[in-house]
Amino acid sequence: MEVKFHLPGLRNNFMLHMMLFSLKQAHPEYFREGVTFGSCFGEFPTSLWNGGRVSRGDQCSPDYVKYVIRSLNEMGIPVRFTYTNMVLTEEDLKDPYCNYCLTQANNGMNGVIVVSPLLEEYIRKNYPKMKLTCSTCKEIKTPDAINAELKKGYDLVVLDYNINNQFEELAKIEDKEHCEILINAGCIPNCPRRGEHYRAVSVDQKVITRNMRLPKEQWEKVDPWQCPHMVGLKANVYHIQNFCTYVSPEAIWEKYVPMGFKNFKIEGRSDHPLVVLEAYMHYMIKPEYQGMARLTFMYSMERAGMLQFNMFPPIPGKPQR
Repeated sequence: MEVKFHLPGLRNNFMLHMMLFSLKQAHPEYFREGVTFGSCFGEFPTSLWNGGRVSRGDQCSPDYVKYVIRSLNEMGIPVRFTYTNMVLTEEDLKDPYCNYCLTQANNGMNGVIVVSPLLEEYIRKNYPKMKLTCSTCKEIKTPDAINAELKKGYDLVVLDYNINNQFEELAKIEDKEHCEILINAGCIPNCPRRGEHYRAVSVDQKVITRNMRLPKEQWEKVDPWQCPHMVGLKANVYHIQNFCTYVSPEAIWEKYVPMGFKNFKIEGRSDHPLVVLEAYMHYMIKPEYQGMARLTFMYSMERAGMLQFNMFPPIPGKPQR
């Protein structure tokens, strides 16, 4: 049995993932049966082609990009770029930063998650070794549409989260092995503005990338997305368990895997590392080992500077030595 988990964040969660991989090497008994790592997905900030979640911050150095890709690949773990911007133009395809990232990863092991037909055609032509994943941003919800997408040469097709737990519909999918299930979606089920949100992220990402090349006083304003349906946006894996789209660990092993599914996506590219860590505990670690695994992670994260604990906070009004 092989149960592949696809993990969020190339830069933001890189250290967390290296700790996860080290833990599995040192204590494989902590992990549920068959757990493997299908990929680390995300992008190196700030990428013009990025979509799904807004990315900000200085662009990574060429050496860092190479280091992350090499480190993951040497452990047998693919990188998948979330290049799901919906509003790309021919001119955008010339972006040197995104092309550099693809050049470094174009070794037959790594891939790109795509939405734009324009970008997909460009990658197939110029980076033929990159595996392509059909994004959940396409919101493909019916078995017939999923089966049609699976015949287009994608390595994986990420299902719309709204089809989760609709087992009669899932059973109609012909090639379940090449499907990926989003198991912890924070969006409310059947959110009526999800597609609009993805498009707004794409537009904002282009503005943010343009701003990086301008003096700050010339920056175009980016307004945060506002939506009355965003109650699940900051939700952790425990908040979403009442959603009909939530997939439990038990369902993975008792229902999805016996049906033929083996690829499971954990979202969290923009979440706090502790929220991501808790999702990993919930899905990948056996319940009896979660406490020890969590404590091991917390110590490691503190040593790495990812968490700051002050054991002796100053006493108000008392001079400090």
